[in-house]
Amino acid sequence: MALKSGSAAVDAYIAAAPRTVQPMLRELRQAIKSAVPKAEEKISYQMPFYAYHGRLIYFAAHRNHVGLYPIIGREKDLYAKELKPYLQEKATLQFPIGKPVPVELVKKIVQQRAKDNEARPAEPKGSCIAQRQSRSHLRWGRSNRCRCRSRLRRRGA
Repeated sequence: MALKSGSAAVDAYIAAAPRTVQPMLRELRQAIKSAVPKAEEKISYQMPFYAYHGRLIYFAAHRNHVGLYPIIGREKDLYAKELKPYLQEKATLQFPIGKPVPVELVKKIVQQRAKDNEARPAEPKGSCIAQRQSRSHLRWGRSNRCRCRSRLRRRGA
């Protein structure tokens, strides 16, 4: 059996969720797609994920809520009052199951994240910028140059 990708995978995710949560997931999906129609739908970290000039937004069903991740950019400051009832931890919005999803707020957040992503300079193809900042790459030295490729060459890959 082949793994599903894109919209089909997100359809399968929503179908596999408990029936009480499915309407909320469909609402979130529709809000995201209407806010940024060019966003690419995928599954990442076993939850629906949208990409638009980089990582845009994730959502997931949980036992007592539906989560929206990450809320880390300008949107956190711009919509602080509106986010307050839903913001948990540093970068998570939680919408309780059975309560209405604030669709307009979700659209504003997603549109702001899309604008921020568009404004960010594109990473060169094959770039390891994110990896350089990870702990696994820090142990290879203080150089700003990523050494993952040179490490692979030494192994003969």
